[in-house]
Amino acid sequence: MAHTAGAALRLGIDEKKLEAVWEFRTSLLFDEKERVALEFSIAAAAQPNNVTDELFAKMKRHWTENQIVEIAGVVAMFGFLNRWNDTMATPLEEEPVEVGEKHLAKSGWSVGKHRR
Repeated sequence: MAHTAGAALRLGIDEKKLEAVWEFRTSLLFDEKERVALEFSIAAAAQPNNVTDELFAKMKRHWTENQIVEIAGVVAMFGFLNRWNDTMATPLEEEPVEVGEKHLAKSGWSVGKHRR
């Protein structure tokens, strides 16, 4: 999560939006297109998968088939990486730790077993 947050900041996401990501359902910082993508991402990452036909139809209103495939691919790849790194207790580099502590900690993120 901290690596992704750092990348988002480098790509230009506003810090306030990043910090409000867990309030995306109600935050005025997010539009409907972003909300449905985040809802889809959470559902796709759930165990068991929680993507419904209704949610997939909402995605199709805002995203092309290729974009949906890319979003699903990113969710799957980060699901793998998160499970791998959590299992192996992979230490985080300095930059993701700083980003996590500054922008994500108030939403429950902690470096935990990944501190160097």
